[in-house]
Amino acid sequence: MANDPIYPADALILAPLSGYTDLAYRAAAGECGCRFAFTEMVDAAALAYARKRTECMLERGPGEDFLGVQLVGSDPVLIARAMDVINEYDFDLVDFNLGCPVPKVTRKGAGAELGRHLDRALACFAVIAEKSRFPVTAKLRILSFDDPEPTLELAAGLAALGAKSLTVHGRVKEAYYSGPVAHPVIRAVREALPGICVVANGGVMRRANHAAIVEATGCSRVMLARGAMGNPWLFREIAEGDKFVPPSLEEFSGVVERHIRGMIKLYGESAALPKARKILHDYYHGRGFPGAVKAAISTLSTEAEFTEFLDFAQKSHAESYFDQVANSPDAARRIRRG
Repeated sequence: MANDPIYPADALILAPLSGYTDLAYRAAAGECGCRFAFTEMVDAAALAYARKRTECMLERGPGEDFLGVQLVGSDPVLIARAMDVINEYDFDLVDFNLGCPVPKVTRKGAGAELGRHLDRALACFAVIAEKSRFPVTAKLRILSFDDPEPTLELAAGLAALGAKSLTVHGRVKEAYYSGPVAHPVIRAVREALPGICVVANGGVMRRANHAAIVEATGCSRVMLARGAMGNPWLFREIAEGDKFVPPSLEEFSGVVERHIRGMIKLYGESAALPKARKILHDYYHGRGFPGAVKAAISTLSTEAEFTEFLDFAQKSHAESYFDQVANSPDAARRIRRG
């Protein structure tokens, strides 16, 4: 197993992000250097009971050389039914979510809440491992910030059931996505399970964060989540290091355009534009665009309006931004003059 890792050393992995990592999102990330990506998190009950409304999330693009699917749920029977559907598709692995902290998931006893109930979590994962025709992995949150033992017990149980990789988010459920990351707990999992890939996750918003988590945890493989929202160039920035050249304003606009037009193709105009607003807010945040641009995003509802918006946003960009980032070479989310 150690000789046949799921991810190569130094891999950068795009997290499965509910409401984000659809086909268009992954295409934008791939254009900017992402090689390893996931579908959105898929609910086992939804896939079992509402297959036609849910299985569009399982679509794989023709250029996706690697794609994982992540399943969330807490009922072994529904998980088994969902796996029957997933097995009809083409994936490189199936991941089980034991880390999502959002209330609509944890109230159902799934995600990070399920991770706190060892026997039930392992019973659910055992169903996935037994049913899956693909390699199986899991993503979990730490169970204690100071004591690695509860997390180690869960991780060891998953590994014993056949997990080929474990992604460890270094925050407890209550911390959601903010606050310090418990690097020592992630390191403890890696050291306890040398035969599998342990992927570090949490707080990587820029290249410096990536270097810090690799050094502190000993994990060369890192999963990016919020840091890649609106900033798919983060994959290239980390991989290329000092050789990285930020996108020009024109290149930035091109990726944004292809991303949103990809969403329109995927969902249709009327459904895509409301979904695209949060994506656009992520792209245009912190890059020198005035409030008028952000306000315009909130009302976009047609493809024609989006086309006009792209021109308006590019013309509205503040020239002073380039002077600011020139004086802050380590600034995140940079763009450059043409």
